[in-house]
Amino acid sequence: MYIATLTTINEMHKGILLIWSYKFDLLIQLLTLAFIFIGISYFMGGGELQPEQLSATLLGYMVWFYASSAVSNMSWDLREETQVGTLEQMYMSPVRPALLLLGRTVANLLTTTIMVVVMGGVLVLALGIPLPLRWEGLPVFVITLVGLFGFGFIIGGATLIFKHSESLANLFQNALLFLNGALLPVDQLPDWLEAFALTMPTTQGIIVLRDVMIEGQSLGAVWADGSLIWLITHSLVYFIVGWAVFAYCERIAKQRALLGQY
Repeated sequence: MYIATLTTINEMHKGILLIWSYKFDLLIQLLTLAFIFIGISYFMGGGELQPEQLSATLLGYMVWFYASSAVSNMSWDLREETQVGTLEQMYMSPVRPALLLLGRTVANLLTTTIMVVVMGGVLVLALGIPLPLRWEGLPVFVITLVGLFGFGFIIGGATLIFKHSESLANLFQNALLFLNGALLPVDQLPDWLEAFALTMPTTQGIIVLRDVMIEGQSLGAVWADGSLIWLITHSLVYFIVGWAVFAYCERIAKQRALLGQY
């Protein structure tokens, strides 16, 4: 656990150094994300921007960015380790590789948070979007992240076996953006598509976040109506299943001697 914690701290430090070293690239990423949000908002608003209606959309969009980052980084880290030939060395560490990857993902949250705060702040100020900040949103967000980590482990497991899993990661990133309620409430989708959307790792988190952040509901209220209970259950299931899938893929990769192949 000490090594995993130390790894997390080191990865945080590395992330900050990378952001500072590649400031221009960070600026382009932020501009791209902002323009995508504005473009989507124009389409959804029929050619008009309605700041009062963009609060829920911006909240969902920021959660999606966290999800996209978690999924892509879990896959990218393993692929990079394989490319440079250090994946087998990682498996010689006294700490389980899954814990090391989890530590890296947690560290990546720091850099992602910096980007979200800057991008969200600029959009709120530039477009006049009212986005209330309430402490009740923090525990809901953390619970949502637990499920995201589990989902990232599933993608990471696929990377161990198939090596190139970018297409799979991109598929789920796009599906999360358009189907998890980030842009359009899932209750406005067809019944069969709504049922599918509710199985995604961030959908329930976005629903509960909007209830407490936008609608002003208390944690007690979302607990009483069952939505918070379902979010906790949903995230735990995703984390447990994701960890199990990653462990299974590890075993298969070792049996087939895939760790050193690319």
